[in-house]
Amino acid sequence: MKIAVIGAKGLPPKQGGIEHYCAELYPRIVAQGHSVDLFARSSYTQGSWLENYNYEGVRVISLPSVDFRGVDAFATSALGAIAATGNKYDIVHFHALGPSLFTFLPRVYNSTKVIVTCHGLDWQRAKWGNFSTHLIQMGEKTAVRFAHGLVVVSEALQTYFLQTYSRETAYIPNAPASYGESDPNFTYGTQLGLRQGRYIIFLGRLVPEKRPDLLIDAFCALKPSGWKLVLTGGVSDTKSFTSNLLEKVANNRDIVFTDELRGTRLWEIVRGAGLFVLPSNLEGLPLSMLEAMQEGIPILASDIPPHQQLINGERGILFESENLDSCINSLHWAIHHPQQLAVMANNAQRYVQMNYNWNRITADNLKLYGDISGIASKSRIQKGEELSIIES
Repeated sequence: MKIAVIGAKGLPPKQGGIEHYCAELYPRIVAQGHSVDLFARSSYTQGSWLENYNYEGVRVISLPSVDFRGVDAFATSALGAIAATGNKYDIVHFHALGPSLFTFLPRVYNSTKVIVTCHGLDWQRAKWGNFSTHLIQMGEKTAVRFAHGLVVVSEALQTYFLQTYSRETAYIPNAPASYGESDPNFTYGTQLGLRQGRYIIFLGRLVPEKRPDLLIDAFCALKPSGWKLVLTGGVSDTKSFTSNLLEKVANNRDIVFTDELRGTRLWEIVRGAGLFVLPSNLEGLPLSMLEAMQEGIPILASDIPPHQQLINGERGILFESENLDSCINSLHWAIHHPQQLAVMANNAQRYVQMNYNWNRITADNLKLYGDISGIASKSRIQKGEELSIIES
């Protein structure tokens, strides 16, 4: 099959869950004999317009970018959809709701099938203004109308589309990236003044909906003896929010900002943590939490539905979302019950290994491609099996 991908900033991944998702999925699809073109932003790839290069078998094509907050993603996605329309791909796969505003364009050719993966309800994110929020909501409605297949990464999103639009979706979750070897001597962590097992880590973009400010408030109120708080993540159109965070903790030596980390330093800091905390009020299915679970790090998180899906059932601790007192109390319990926490972390590690696997995710995506394109569906129709896809 010939596949186009629209909605990712580019490859290799620098920040963002969608970019990491694409970096794991599409090289595996290429390895199975298919071709993949990923339309990227030139501002992300630092490439010239229409310049292309190879990333693990995926052809990455740079498209013009608009250096204006909230417009860049829409402009590049529109250009990608136009380019995909002219190349007669078998599958055009959109990622995220904003880019999905242009799902109608590839359907000019009847042979082209359109798939959308919803990684989260992006219009709920605090960073967007009214205009961008409205466009993303339009993208959601356009995806529901024009996509032959709609994929969601969490059970909560599946419920949302069924209740809101009576639209059936395919549930194909995220999976954690595989960490490589890190420094066994914990050199970088030591340089930061950290002790293994004696710090809390927040890993994610520093944006309002992930609530790093709530975690900072809880940590400052609790003042756990001998513990530090590490915040690891980049800025995403939220410079003023991040500046306020930095100003808030400027004189607190027990709080460390590392900025965004990759590779061996990231793996070292995650593996050395005593507790991973994600206080978000909005998530799709968080890759950072899946990675921490895979590494056997104890988890504390807000009780939003995607977090419940991951750590309910003695796999971690939940606190009431947006509730500072609940966060403080849960943080206190976690720090003072290391043995119970270790059992939960072990349960979580096994759960992720069994249920969130990139080879399985690749197979599920390819099955959906086959069903929608008709390549694999004919044999099942002959067997009398019912297909849960929308026929064009």
